Amino acid sequence: MANTRSAEKNIRKTRTRTESNQATKSRIRTIRKRVLGALAKGDDKAAQLAFSEFASVADKAAKTKTIHRNTASRLKSRIASKFKKTAA
Repeated sequence: MANTRSAEKNIRKTRTRTESNQATKSRIRTIRKRVLGALAKGDDKAAQLAFSEFASVADKAAKTKTIHRNTASRLKSRIASKFKKTAA
């Protein structure tokens, strides 16, 4: 239990930030599944649109330090390599 007003405020801030971070991470996972699903169906146009949205969301999450920048880069790279495999 918090002993001071500042500790109580920090608990509130942490709760708010945690909810925001979880929502962002969930959005990343959802869009990633959308890209992979479109690739599995062979719908290149939808996959490309979803990938651009995914890259944007991942970069924004990295910019706000919700995820590490290398994690965002790795996720984008792995999906981009799947594009190359389907094109070949």
